[in-house]
Amino acid sequence: MPDLTPDQRTAFEAAAFRRLLAHLDTRSDVQNIDLMTLAGFCRNCLSNWYRDAAEASGQPLTKERSREIVYGMPYDEWREKHQREANADQQAAFEIARPKE
Repeated sequence: MPDLTPDQRTAFEAAAFRRLLAHLDTRSDVQNIDLMTLAGFCRNCLSNWYRDAAEASGQPLTKERSREIVYGMPYDEWREKHQREANADQQAAFEIARPKE
């Protein structure tokens, strides 16, 4: 396999990230608590990582704007349309999977 140039790597990583966001857009039924339990990260984590990367490059980005980029709409709107209250099973699974301090 040929080595990738830095530009190719960045382009492929960006494409994979865009595809992940598109996939999450089609799976609004998957709640953040489910993602956290199974994968250890959620949409909010992605938005925080995005904001961290922007700020590390010198580009200030608000929490609200980074969430809008990840959620595809304002966060409050997404919550209103898609977020459900976590049930007892989801909360119990999250407590088991959550990293202990």
